[in-house]
Amino acid sequence: TMYDGRTNLSVQVRDEVTSYFGDTVFKTVIPRSVKLSEAPGFGQPITLYAPKSKGGVAYKKLSREVLKRVEK
Repeated sequence: TMYDGRTNLSVQVRDEVTSYFGDTVFKTVIPRSVKLSEAPGFGQPITLYAPKSKGGVAYKKLSREVLKRVEK
């Protein structure tokens, strides 16, 4: 989570994780997002607090990716 493709550190960590774990790493990344940071303060998951935010959309995409793997 909190991936920011504009920073060298985020890109480097992503590349190292992918290099080490290979295909077990999910393709979906969860971006750094103010809405994701705010949601817990309002006592809500991102799916209720801001489902159409970048973070909300990313978590929905990740959940679909997880379900596809489990179904195999």
